[in-house]
Amino acid sequence: MIGAFKKIWDFAGSEQKNIKRSIVLALLHSIFYALQFAAVYVVLKALTSGDTSKRTALYAFGIMILSIGGRIVLNTFSQLQRVHAGYFMVANKRISIGNKLRSVPMGYFNKNNLGQMTAITTTTLTDVENTAPVVLVTVLGGFINSVVFALSVLLFDWRIGIIVFIGMAAFIWTTSLQEKHSRKSAPERQRAQETLVEKVLEAVQGISVIKCFHLGEKAGSAVNSAIEDSCNKNLAIEKQMTPYQIFQQIVLNLFAVIIMIVTAALYVNGTMGLADAMMMFVAAFMVFEQMKSAGISIATLRIAESSIDKANETDNVPVMDEGGRDIVPKTHDIAFENVSFSYGERKILDGVSFNVKQKTTTAIVGPSGSGKTTMCSLIARFWDVNGGKVTIGGEDVRDFTLDSLMKNISMVFQNVYLFSDTVENNIKFGRPNATREQVVEAAKKACCHDFIMQLPNGYETVLEEGGASLSGGERQRLSIARAILKNSPIIILDEATANVDPENEDRLQAAIEALMKDKTIIMIAHRLKTVRKADQILVLDGGHIVQKGTHAELAAQDGIYSRFITQRQQAESWHIAGQKT
Repeated sequence: MIGAFKKIWDFAGSEQKNIKRSIVLALLHSIFYALQFAAVYVVLKALTSGDTSKRTALYAFGIMILSIGGRIVLNTFSQLQRVHAGYFMVANKRISIGNKLRSVPMGYFNKNNLGQMTAITTTTLTDVENTAPVVLVTVLGGFINSVVFALSVLLFDWRIGIIVFIGMAAFIWTTSLQEKHSRKSAPERQRAQETLVEKVLEAVQGISVIKCFHLGEKAGSAVNSAIEDSCNKNLAIEKQMTPYQIFQQIVLNLFAVIIMIVTAALYVNGTMGLADAMMMFVAAFMVFEQMKSAGISIATLRIAESSIDKANETDNVPVMDEGGRDIVPKTHDIAFENVSFSYGERKILDGVSFNVKQKTTTAIVGPSGSGKTTMCSLIARFWDVNGGKVTIGGEDVRDFTLDSLMKNISMVFQNVYLFSDTVENNIKFGRPNATREQVVEAAKKACCHDFIMQLPNGYETVLEEGGASLSGGERQRLSIARAILKNSPIIILDEATANVDPENEDRLQAAIEALMKDKTIIMIAHRLKTVRKADQILVLDGGHIVQKGTHAELAAQDGIYSRFITQRQQAESWHIAGQKT
């Protein structure tokens, strides 16, 4: 139990001060709680001595009012401190995880289910928020209250006081048994909760595929199975804890009975006065009351500890070296020097070397899986190379801070992600301080101003997550507007016109050419008219650059590029023959 308390304490971080305050308030609360013990004793003493004066009654009443009022005030402020600590310690952890994910290599997201990270940042940390500070303060407060009460009893009669402390020791022993048996169930319950989030997220994200292939029953059964498993694991913990909670209640009630029996015996043999004996009978019902509440809270202690362990696993996620410098490169030349890279055991690039002069365009072509996207991702340092180095302006990209590196690069992906925010804020993503006029200008260049103005609230329209309410071409054009507005010296294009409808392609091509003016361009392209204007074409195959040159040079050679030209010309000249009706 001490280890669990320490884990919660360490997790609290800067919120430890609020937990300290809550514990101190809990201590003061226990003192005011004990005052009712004194109020009852005043009444009993007066009754046994025949004192029925108003003064005594008012004195006892005043003590009781002080006890109740003090407890209300202290409990209110103690609870506020607990809630503040719970909310902000979890908020700080979520921010910490978010900041860390910015410097995590993209390979991490390939190896780990998105649902697992979602579960940690939602249900897992919500469990911590709702249980950790409450359990810590409630349990410690309950024990403090019981100790204060036990000391009060000890002042009246040391013999009864010893029995109270023995009862508390017996309760702690039953609690240790409960903790040992909950060590296995709590992590299993945690895994079931994560699986549930993963399955629900998977079903929601893949709903179009599920409907298309009539997999609703299969997907539904997977979610139902996860729900049932989560339910069973939660019930298992309750079933496992219930016998121990009953045992705890039996132990405390047994010692309460022992206190009454011993008190009666002491009164009968004349070693305890009537008022003291009556007080001990009352104490038998009061002294363990807060400890009972603490015992119920202890049942959730292991859940809080397990949730914290899971959340802290994110601390061990490998990050890219953050010891970089804020570098402003003298030029925007890009160089690969004997670069090798693998996804696990699968080698993607093997000893790749080439140079890109600033303000020139380099097109990368090659069969699927040849490493084109990986090459671009290494420039932006989505991953770190396994061997060799990538440089910008002669500076190794690993020597930049990630922020200073990305100031130099704008990327337009084939698969565009838009955030659940306004159209304007999505375009301003790479340049938050841009004015509305600058946003509109960028949107016009990217041929998306007209369709934006047709949206319900124009640039203030809030998009659905991922931009689901827009077509693929519309999302693509917003992504290009974002890159135009950012105006970085290096542009990486991953087939930027792939999802654009034919009537807008020419206009968008002109916009891209305007974006590319006086920039260092790396483009992954599959269309012949996009490639032929490049200053340099790199042909990738099997992780190697097998051809390099201009369009005219490579077209004259027998190889992958000449076959690429032939295939594209055939594809572009393909048409449906007319049919007689």
